[in-house]
Parts: sequence; C-alpha cells; structure tokens
Amino acid sequence: MIQEEITDQVKEVIQEDVWGNIKKFLDYEIFHFGPDDHSIILTVGLLLFVIFILIITTISLKFIRRIVTRKLQKEDKLKFESVFSFSKYFIYIIVILITLDSIGFNITAIFAASAALLVGVGLALQTLIQDVISGIFILIDQTVHVGDIIELDGKVGRVEEIKLRTTRAVTIDNKVLVIPNHKYLTSTLYNWTQNGSITRESVEIGVAYGSDINLVKQLLIKIANDNDKILKTPEPLVLFTNFGDSSLNFKLIFTMNDSFQASIPKSEIRFEIDRLFRENKINIPFPQREVTILNPKQ
Repeated sequence: MIQEEITDQVKEVIQEDVWGNIKKFLDYEIFHFGPDDHSIILTVGLLLFVIFILIITTISLKFIRRIVTRKLQKEDKLKFESVFSFSKYFIYIIVILITLDSIGFNITAIFAASAALLVGVGLALQTLIQDVISGIFILIDQTVHVGDIIELDGKVGRVEEIKLRTTRAVTIDNKVLVIPNHKYLTSTLYNWTQNGSITRESVEIGVAYGSDINLVKQLLIKIANDNDKILKTPEPLVLFTNFGDSSLNFKLIFTMNDSFQASIPKSEIRFEIDRLFRENKINIPFPQREVTILNPKQ
C-alpha cells in the first residue's frame, strides 16, 4: 500500500514536471521589443497557435475554392482563381491580426513601430496595386477576353493571357507585348473583336480626273470578290469619297473574319489595283507642282 502511494506521488511529480517544462517551453520569449506598456512579446506558444490558425485557414480556403469552382466554366474558373489568389493574402493578414488581438497581443504597438515602413512600402507598391486592381476590374467586367484583338497606345496584338498584374498579347510579327493592367484605366483601349470576329476594313485609292469612274468601281468590286480572304456577305462596297486636289478619291470597303491579318489582304488588293488599273489605262496620279523662277531685274 505504501509502495503504491509512493508510485502515485512519483507519477504526479513527473507529470507536474513534464507539464511545467511544456508550459515553460510555450512561455519562452522568442523576442521582446518596446517598453513594457507597449511591448511586443512573441512566445513559442503564440507562434505555434498562429501557425495552427494559418493551417486551418489554408484548408478552409482550399475547400471554399474547390466548392465554388466545381461547376464553373473553364474561363470563369480561371478568372475566379486569379481574383481568389490575390484576395487570400488579405484574408491571411486579417486572420493573423484578429488572432493576435484575441490572445492579447499588442497590435497597436506593431502598427506604431512599422508606420513609417508601411508608408514607404505603400508608395513603392503604388503602381503594382494599380495593376492588380485593374486586373480585377478586367476579370470581373470582362472588358477583354483571351483571343481578343486590342489596340493600345498604337500597338495591336491578340490577347494570349490575362494575369492579375499584366496582360500578354502577341503582335502580328510574333512579338510578345506585355501590358501593365493599369494601362486599361489610363489609356484609350480599342477592342477590335468585342462585337465579334467579323470586322470591316478599307483601302483608299485615287484616280486621275477624266477617268471612267464606273469602270473604277467595277474593277474595285471585282478585286475584292476575287480575294478568298474577303467575305462575300456583306458585299464589298465602293464609296466616292471626295474630289481631291489632283485625284478622284475612292474607298473600297470589305468585310473580314480575321482583322489581325488584315494587312495581308490589303496588300494583295493594292497589288491587284495597280495591275488592273494599268491594263485598263486608269492612271493613279501623284501631286505635281510647277515652279517658275523669275530672273531679278538687272
């Protein structure tokens, strides 16, 4: 009986010693910064608790993303994941601050100690934040889609990828155009294909005064109809645009389903115009000036 009591006392001492060591380990201060009334104290227990909360938050966010994106289309899924990947960092920050505040951590001291640093970081990341916010607007209001042909600051490209900070487009000469997303808010954007892939293009031409304008019209319509890159419906149209200084000006209007390659059929049309106009004796004038030199009086 006495031996059992001794054994129980030993166990209690060991347990108390173990729990005491664990408590001492958890209460161990990793660092202590600032005065006592506004001090920032980080212990091992606090660090482990924050890590545990972050793990729970990560698992919860993955579960929410899986539930939300399960029935979304591929394009909508990519948009949601882009916005979600940016938003989750704010969620982490909010969760950490709430967790620290709930366990008595002095949040005010953190902000007071890092106020100047946060201002500097905010100024340095101003453009980055503009790009990210613009990227969210693009993804939400669907201003630009992958495959759209856009013109921005005189540069034309087909959109290949829309990210949260930048948009990647490929120009007609196969050069990659990386566009910061804030450009969409500060510059005028032309979306050539937002109303569909079919666009109207034109080629302008001037002929000499006295030319047979009906023949000019017939030849231009024939040239457009013979080009396999130009749609037959709607039919090509010829407009008599103006009486120029040295020419009668016409515009050949036609429809294409790939405006990104418009420069190729336009070039082919100009070759055909030059050939057929020569065959039919239709002159394409160029500006001429007469210069008279007067001899000064002797």
